[in-house]
Amino acid sequence: MKTFYIVRHCQADGQSKDAALTPQGITQSHELAQFFSSIHLNQIISSPYKRAIQTTEPLAHAKQLEIKIDQRLSERVLSSKPIDDWYEKLKLSFTDLHMTCEGGESSQEAMNRIVEALHEQIKLEKDHTLFVTHGNIMSLLLKHADSTIGFEEWKKLSNPDVYTLRYFKPNHVEIERIWHK
Repeated sequence: MKTFYIVRHCQADGQSKDAALTPQGITQSHELAQFFSSIHLNQIISSPYKRAIQTTEPLAHAKQLEIKIDQRLSERVLSSKPIDDWYEKLKLSFTDLHMTCEGGESSQEAMNRIVEALHEQIKLEKDHTLFVTHGNIMSLLLKHADSTIGFEEWKKLSNPDVYTLRYFKPNHVEIERIWHK
């Protein structure tokens, strides 16, 4: 069995790549470090976004682990331009995985890249890896493991949020939400 921890970043002050954690988000990052204090981790891999890195800094410091950056954990871009009905488009993207908006990435494309990052760790025989990412891309990774996961599950995600993916054999994956705040 291989265990992977999928973490959604703590509360941030925006959606840009440079958006930092809010004061509450900083407090949450320390709570997250405490939450993982008795859990063995081999490595931490993070999205390059500032809020994701800040989310894991207290944990990395406590565990004396380097934060590895992986672009594939970046948040999905729904569109490169503002769209008035973004919420409806996002909802549709969970059922039509190939739908794209102008300058955006389809759910399938985003899912493929985060699954590739996970499978790379599985092939390298890496275990007890913590991935720090974002809500939409995280929900797409969970959807890959369980096709019933969709828009409603995305709406229920919190900042932060933590799920485990446990791989028992190639086609048997168990998902569990372990963050209950």
